[in-house]
Amino acid sequence: MKKIIQTATAAVLGMGLSMGLVGAVQAESVLNEILSEGKLKVGTTGDWNPMSVRDPATNTYKGYDIDVMTALAEDLEVELEFVPTDWKTLVNGVSAGQYHLTGSASISPARMKAAGFSESYLSVEIYPFTMKDNSDKFDGWDSINQPGVKVATTLGTTFEKHAREWFPDAEIKVVEAPARGFNEVVAGRADVFITSNIEGATLKEKFDIVQVAGSEARAPAAIAMLLPQDDQVWINYINNWVKLKKMSGFFEATGANWGL
Repeated sequence: MKKIIQTATAAVLGMGLSMGLVGAVQAESVLNEILSEGKLKVGTTGDWNPMSVRDPATNTYKGYDIDVMTALAEDLEVELEFVPTDWKTLVNGVSAGQYHLTGSASISPARMKAAGFSESYLSVEIYPFTMKDNSDKFDGWDSINQPGVKVATTLGTTFEKHAREWFPDAEIKVVEAPARGFNEVVAGRADVFITSNIEGATLKEKFDIVQVAGSEARAPAAIAMLLPQDDQVWINYINNWVKLKKMSGFFEATGANWGL
């Protein structure tokens, strides 16, 4: 009987220890930090139209991501703060706790090594673009991968990685944010840039930019939020939030508002 009691006591103590560890893990989640401090910090680049666009005059943001994060903060019943970041430090910022999550980013194996992702709520494809006056110089992807062709891209983006892989014979011109690859093409310092169908559509409305003729979509990518890799409590909350918003039609309606 004594041995049975000792075993039962050990089991209870073990269960208590396990529950204590679970409680400790939950207590360390940034979800608890957000709720206790009353503030959600979101890292955003402000340079991906129409996802996140920063107005330098007022230091305010607008776009699809901004609407999504505003809704998230409202459901959490906390204040929303946007933390400026750039593409090359996007992952490091969320890993270092500079912000609790990021706006939209493409899911990639490289990023998955250091950060967690939410469920995807959007997808994009990549196309090459050039100025209308140069459109007769290019026909399809292979016409870009030629000596003498300058392909502009932004440091730290998935576009930079793809540009280096797809155009080994061309000259790759890398610029650092807040400059963007398309700026180099508009200014005549480069011939071609690649970007998502989402951004490409907005740029065509603003500049004399056209999609390279004969170019089919490449590298379809799922879009999601970046989160701390080891915070499963926070990841679970965001994933379930995304599911609920999908069911309500929120993402579809928000996308329609921004032409997505």
